[in-house]
Amino acid sequence: MSGQILLFTALRAEEAALPAEVKRNARVIRSGMGRRRARIAAARGLAVDDARGVAIAGVCAAAAPELRAGDVLLATELRRPDGPSFAAAGSAMLTAALRRRGLSPQVGTLASVERIAGPAERRFLAEQGVDAVDMESAWLADAAAGRPLAVLRVVVEEAGRELVDARTAVAGARALYELRRAAPVLDEWRRALRRRRILLAAPRSFCAGVDRAIEIVELALAQRGAPVYVRKQIVHNEHVVADLERRGAVFVDELDEVPVGATTVFSAHGVSPAVREEAAARGLDVIDATCPLVSKVHAEARRFAEGGNTILLIGHEGHEEIDGTRGEAPDATVLVQDVRDAERVDVKDPSRVTYLTQTTLAVDETEEIVAKLRERFPALRGPSSDDICYATTNRQVAVREVARASDVVIVVGSRNSSNSQRLVEVAQRERTPAYLVDDETDLDLAWIAAAETVGLSAGASAPESLVRRLIDAIAALGGAEVEEQTTTTESLRFRLPKEVRG
Repeated sequence: MSGQILLFTALRAEEAALPAEVKRNARVIRSGMGRRRARIAAARGLAVDDARGVAIAGVCAAAAPELRAGDVLLATELRRPDGPSFAAAGSAMLTAALRRRGLSPQVGTLASVERIAGPAERRFLAEQGVDAVDMESAWLADAAAGRPLAVLRVVVEEAGRELVDARTAVAGARALYELRRAAPVLDEWRRALRRRRILLAAPRSFCAGVDRAIEIVELALAQRGAPVYVRKQIVHNEHVVADLERRGAVFVDELDEVPVGATTVFSAHGVSPAVREEAAARGLDVIDATCPLVSKVHAEARRFAEGGNTILLIGHEGHEEIDGTRGEAPDATVLVQDVRDAERVDVKDPSRVTYLTQTTLAVDETEEIVAKLRERFPALRGPSSDDICYATTNRQVAVREVARASDVVIVVGSRNSSNSQRLVEVAQRERTPAYLVDDETDLDLAWIAAAETVGLSAGASAPESLVRRLIDAIAALGGAEVEEQTTTTESLRFRLPKEVRG
């Protein structure tokens, strides 16, 4: 039994749908339907004391109207009518593995009920935040008793349908087919079950500029009311953007999408003078959330251009910060993205050449580019102080230290976050595997299956709450010892613009 898991199903058809590769490494217990049978089965499971974890697999009925027959639900919260709800954080860890198999799983709340729930009862439960219902999971989960738990259910019955609906037979066949496709991830989960050490890099998550930008939008909503328009993403994080959208922020790509005279926030990445002029022409009520450190780079670009210099701007094409900085002196600015660009770039007057950098670059990579530029242009001048922001540098130093003591490094941040991407690269340059995840549902179990120590950090635009969720999810694989490794402490705060100061 060592190395196996307990695997509960309610029905013979569900058990039959499980692939042999899953059952080979599991002790399967078929419970039957309903609370009483589930409790008996759970008691049997409790007697098996050498199982690595407990999994529940089968079908369910949708409560949320967006769920369709054949959809996979990973239950991260279980509710039952005779007791409190409890978390099943380990379920979310199956998400990435299911996506690799071409499935689109949902993560949500599963309620176990004592009798078959019709559309009206499920509609009521949906209003209470329930996504789907079954008749066993919340009672079967008692068998976990502190062991890792995962719950995988496939929708057989959509929210508005009765169980006796003529379409249920077809839907049932499809649900069992999808269960067979999804179930192999339970074996991936089994292989990842172990106690781990989590090494937290500090500092991590929000920097002063991101804190300020988010607070500006929140204050604008509180003071002026919704909607408040934001040009581009206020910061590069999907969770932050979604949260502000729910509260009344409207994100637009260009100002022509904003009604004349409306309150408009410029993102933390800054804008070009042309954008400011357009905003003035449209009579927009502008609140500038540009990070002060980005504003410093803009001022340097103007000063260098006024002095007749060619500006070699080190950064990534298409990044909003680069667009804004280049817009300060478009005729005098040349973008340099990497060492290859540095080897090929030409300037009009090599005696009057300067460089600036995007604030979110990797420090060591940027130093390599600057060294090549100095080799080619001995008169090259730079900014009076480093353009790469303190927070970017601090997070890279912290990740480098954590990477040296970890088997794998996970960075929390969205794909379009430059500073988050750079953290991954910093860890990889220490020859430690490193991956970027938007949240715990992006974490591939294969990345950490053999890892004893997992390094964890977050980009400057990623909320600390996402880090905590990821810690909980990793700990749900068998427990975790969490240790924070601090390389420096940050206390800087930036002043809010006068438009939102109380």
